Amino acid sequence: MTIATAAHNPVEAGSDDDARYMLAALRLGERELGRTWPNPSVGAILVKDGIVVGRGWTKTGGRPHAETVAIQEAGDQARGATLYVSLEPCSHQGRTPPCANAIIAAGISRVVSAMEDPNPLVAGQGHKRLRDAGIEVVENVLRDEAVRVHAGHISRIARKRPYVTLKLALSSNGKAGLSGRRPAPITGEKARDLVHLMRSRTDAIAAGIGTVVADDPLLTCRLPGMEDRSPLRVIFDSSLRLPLASHIVTTAREVPVWVIAEQGASPDNERSLAPHGIEVIRAPLTEEGGDLIVALHILSERGIGRLMVEGGPAVAAQFLKKDLIDQAVIFQSPDPLPDDGIEGLPAPHQKLFPEAGLNLRSRHDAGGDTMFLYERD
Repeated sequence: MTIATAAHNPVEAGSDDDARYMLAALRLGERELGRTWPNPSVGAILVKDGIVVGRGWTKTGGRPHAETVAIQEAGDQARGATLYVSLEPCSHQGRTPPCANAIIAAGISRVVSAMEDPNPLVAGQGHKRLRDAGIEVVENVLRDEAVRVHAGHISRIARKRPYVTLKLALSSNGKAGLSGRRPAPITGEKARDLVHLMRSRTDAIAAGIGTVVADDPLLTCRLPGMEDRSPLRVIFDSSLRLPLASHIVTTAREVPVWVIAEQGASPDNERSLAPHGIEVIRAPLTEEGGDLIVALHILSERGIGRLMVEGGPAVAAQFLKKDLIDQAVIFQSPDPLPDDGIEGLPAPHQKLFPEAGLNLRSRHDAGGDTMFLYERD
């Protein structure tokens, strides 16, 4: 992804200690992925005389910011310390005062930043304010890792759409299910647990109405102790035929649901969903996918930076056709399904994704199944 750079020439990288502390800050930020939107999930560490005196990460809902949490934990020990932060501190007045001001007021003498914030409200101004206050600023320490962690934030700002991860489960012969959409578990327990972990780290999870009608999924995180980390659920339902008895509807008060429908979809159907707490968003959407780009733009405007698409072969084909997939995770079973089963993809993923600009990054065992990770450069 292309990131806007400031006019000055930033200091590149830092010491080995800088890299070590920055990695810790990035990991702190990662722990809240999926819970801080519309803000990025940032991590911060304050170090003084080789001792960590404060830690912080963006809290649920995006406030407070990581830097202020770390400063509060450090107290007076923040004076003269080095702050490691996984994204440039903000410099604009939002719902809270700028983090750059808090850093200056705390007497921090050095700030090490992983990357500039592409948000045009910041875009180098946070670093500049710190330098103008006499604080040493080192930029781009572990920048590549920061770009990975902040992929959703970057995509939302730079491309006006979420970073899209496609997840599919396939049999050894490429089937995504049995004919007639009869239930058929494809992967084992470990692969399913990994999917739930992925759900816990995304802002929203999307599925098509066909999957909801056929499979009646919950689309929640059900790992023990992590049930409260279920993401927002987004259903592409052009004609508003979401069944009122479906799990998606009956659990909408506990786990929010947005339904994206075509402009002309029935107002009566929308009114029937409203008592369940479901919000309907109108977009130029059709049964064939319509203008997914517009729908994704609407999601990004509402703060969604990471979107996990788990809607089955039809939705996968629509996103592939529009070239809207940034990452694909395929769980493949060693066992086949009958030849009359549902085709998962129009071609083997080992051929299809590289041709679509998605390169294989890793392949490893997932409890007897194989997990393939593809990413766009």
